[in-house]
Amino acid sequence: FSSSRKQGRQPQLEVPGKGSHRTMSEHHRGAWGTREDAVWWPGGISSTDQQTIQHHQHLLNQHHQQQLAQQQLQQHVQQQQQQQQQQQQQQQQHQNQTHVQQAQNNAIQNKMGAGGGGGGGGNRPVKDNKPRGRMTAYAFFVQTCREEHKKKHPEEQVIFAEFSRKCAERWKMLDKEKQRFHEMAEKDKARYELEMQSYVPPKGTVVGKGKKRKAFKDPNAPKRSLSAFFWFCHEERNKVKALNPEYGVGDIAKELGRKWSDMDAEVKSRYEQMAEKDKARYEAEMTEYKIKCKNEQGGQVQGQALNLGGLQNLHVQQAAAAQLQAQVQQQLAAQAAAAAAAAAAHHADDDDDDEGDEDDNE
Repeated sequence: FSSSRKQGRQPQLEVPGKGSHRTMSEHHRGAWGTREDAVWWPGGISSTDQQTIQHHQHLLNQHHQQQLAQQQLQQHVQQQQQQQQQQQQQQQQHQNQTHVQQAQNNAIQNKMGAGGGGGGGGNRPVKDNKPRGRMTAYAFFVQTCREEHKKKHPEEQVIFAEFSRKCAERWKMLDKEKQRFHEMAEKDKARYELEMQSYVPPKGTVVGKGKKRKAFKDPNAPKRSLSAFFWFCHEERNKVKALNPEYGVGDIAKELGRKWSDMDAEVKSRYEQMAEKDKARYEAEMTEYKIKCKNEQGGQVQGQALNLGGLQNLHVQQAAAAQLQAQVQQQLAAQAAAAAAAAAAHHADDDDDDEGDEDDNE
């Protein structure tokens, strides 16, 4: 090729698949590249190359379609997730509203004594035969107001906030008017105490979370004083039980409450004197008990102080022993250093003697 160019002739190339040689000018517009290019390569596109390009384009189209399908699928999944989140939020809001409504209903029942019979209030779930709680005088008053309102307006719905406000205003009455509600509360208290005396918790009862543990009760503490009504119950309970053997604990408590309400003031005064005497006894014993506890606590503090003093003396002794040990170690170190210095001096003297002997020999 180089020799042909020097002579100014066209280079002779062998066309693939041909037996003859043809010049570059004959194939200048054919399947070969131009002469001016540095490298010779096929200039045209064969049918095989066209098929390859079409195949690649087809693959690119498929890939693009797959990407679009994936994007659509992701959008569909995101929409479903958003719908699920909205449904969950709606369910949560509905549950919260239901809980609030139930709490309001329970509060109304507890305040009004709905379904509570003679006291206690509220249709609470009963796990065992534990006696229902006692009611206060104000709770009996609210229950009475509710019953009166229900009789006068049977079809009217009670608004709790408005009803509570009106009850609070009506409760600002004279003490004489409140007396019957206090007596009802006293009877219910006696009923509760009597039932609790015979109450035995069932085995395996699970104590719910959030309940506070009872404070430790000292067995040596004085016994609390009893009220006048309780002294009366203490005397009359066995009599009522003997006259009515079929009565249960609740029936006995109701009968005792009825008899106490019908009792004359002169007869009640005897039990009130017994209650005052028992109260004085309790206060005197409680004063002695507190003094005793205070003295015992003082003894414990003094014992702790003695123990602390002993510990301090022990620390002082340990510090003195450590100081003495350090002094002994310092003395031993000084002795060792002195011995080493003496040995070194002796060795130096021996070397001087040896040098003198050598000089004499020379």
